[in-house]
Amino acid sequence: MLTERRHEIILEILKQKGSVRINELVEATNTSESTIRRDLTFLESINTLKRVHGGATLLKGRFNEPSYGEKQDQYVQEKTMIAKYAASLIEDGDCVYLDAGTTTFKMIQFLNKKDIIVVTNGLKHIDMLVEKDINAYIVGGKVKSRTKAVIGTDALKNIEKFRFDKCFMGMNGIHIDYGFTTPDSEEAILKDTAINLSREAFVLADESKFGEVAFVKVADLKKAVIITNCEVEDYDKYRNKTRIKVVTE
Repeated sequence: MLTERRHEIILEILKQKGSVRINELVEATNTSESTIRRDLTFLESINTLKRVHGGATLLKGRFNEPSYGEKQDQYVQEKTMIAKYAASLIEDGDCVYLDAGTTTFKMIQFLNKKDIIVVTNGLKHIDMLVEKDINAYIVGGKVKSRTKAVIGTDALKNIEKFRFDKCFMGMNGIHIDYGFTTPDSEEAILKDTAINLSREAFVLADESKFGEVAFVKVADLKKAVIITNCEVEDYDKYRNKTRIKVVTE
């Protein structure tokens, strides 16, 4: 198969799925893993995709934000692994903030501590929290339908009265120089406020979030511990800016 045709196939699959594994591309192009790796390196060099561990993802625009449904179907295994570990950090008696997002949502199934209080701005989160008979508060404010999050001035005023032992946050971008970022300014200020109101802050991030920069800065990397599923490129540089916990099972 001609190189140009392989590149077309790779980009077509990425446009359809948003992310792809190397083994999928090997099968789709009927070529070797080493050839696909060279293709991905070239396509990354001309800014048409972003390489991640074991595959590639589409480059994201600064203001681009996938819907909740789109994110729900991506990196499912990795998010579950991260969520399970994050849930294990919650102790009896903790007051916790759960940010809206697909990875923080997955944490709820693993919550098994007694006498905890959970505050969330996630519309999807609150039903499961209630079903598990967890003492829960939903932040009031403007509903953002695309991400199923409650945001805005009312949400900000609502959250400012709380104090948290721990908060668990989702982010769209994590960058060595630009810190934690998200596309929406209203979500950014809510995230930053929750981090500042927490004794400990954790950002839950699969490998696709590293190296990305969204439109609005939330906080510096030093403000939160990153929980992720792999040792990313430039791992040591990230580790010099903040603590990173790599979950392997």
